Amino acid sequence: MGLFSRKQPSNASGRFSLYYASDVHGSDQCWRKFLGAGKFYNVNALVMGGDLTGKAIIPIICEDGVHRAHFLGDDRIAATDEELHELESAVRYNGMYPWITDAGEVARHSVDDAAKDELFEQVMLDELRRWVALADERMPDSGIDVFVMGGNDDPFSVDDVLNSGTHVVNCDDRVVMVGEHEMISCSFANHTPWSSPRELDENALYERIKHVADQVERPESAIFNLHVPPHNSGLDRAIEVDQETMTHVYKKGQPNEIPVGSTAVRQIIEEYQPLLSLHGHIHESRGEAMIGRTLALNTGSEYNSGRIHGAVIVLESTKVVSHQFVVG
Repeated sequence: MGLFSRKQPSNASGRFSLYYASDVHGSDQCWRKFLGAGKFYNVNALVMGGDLTGKAIIPIICEDGVHRAHFLGDDRIAATDEELHELESAVRYNGMYPWITDAGEVARHSVDDAAKDELFEQVMLDELRRWVALADERMPDSGIDVFVMGGNDDPFSVDDVLNSGTHVVNCDDRVVMVGEHEMISCSFANHTPWSSPRELDENALYERIKHVADQVERPESAIFNLHVPPHNSGLDRAIEVDQETMTHVYKKGQPNEIPVGSTAVRQIIEEYQPLLSLHGHIHESRGEAMIGRTLALNTGSEYNSGRIHGAVIVLESTKVVSHQFVVG
């Protein structure tokens, strides 16, 4: 895990700006807005904090040249190429994957779990390749670097796709240079009720992050891009889930909110005291917190509305000059 560096645009003021967002969960609209945020907010770098992939495939069945789909509770019909494009775009807008097929293939996959899993992997990776290709096409002439990692919901197969990009940098589990600032990243989370692909117990998560953090030469100017927020920081409040019934827990008639972040992440931040720590994972806990001298941010997520939640952050060598939550 060596140091990765890239020449950055010069800034006479000594300041460096970045845009951070996370948890787009397959929303094509949010990914496009993420790429567009660089020029819109006039920043030097883009950082995506994980959970890239969607959670569902929508079959679009073609019969006699007409395409039909059941989507968001409605039966949709696309009789022309334009209508088909609109239907596919609507599916992608909502963080799902369109799959053009026939009724026979739908029936086969509905009774074959292995085929269903293989299909989902194929469609998901094809869509992610399209995202990476879009970034590689649009961003090189902008002078804006693009740093991306997976999150706990993302299978490990996404890493090879991210590594295939020519402009997108897969920053997970390594030190990269973001301007003059060292940045470490970790896509893993502590355990969740959903047993997602990238989960570790707290001790193992601590050791994984520490292994990379120990390579940082100047923690006081570093950025820690850690998908899961620190425990009991106010950035990790979520409704408690009963792990037997997988339903929300209510107390006194109200959903019971609890801190679900990582104690390992909090310990790492307290020990290393980076300049800035960036987090996602808990969509409803958008906010900021100070942990010692470290400014910690969770930008939250509203991906299924097509609105991307992010933050614009301006840095000097060992100082956060300003930060602003933005929605677009």
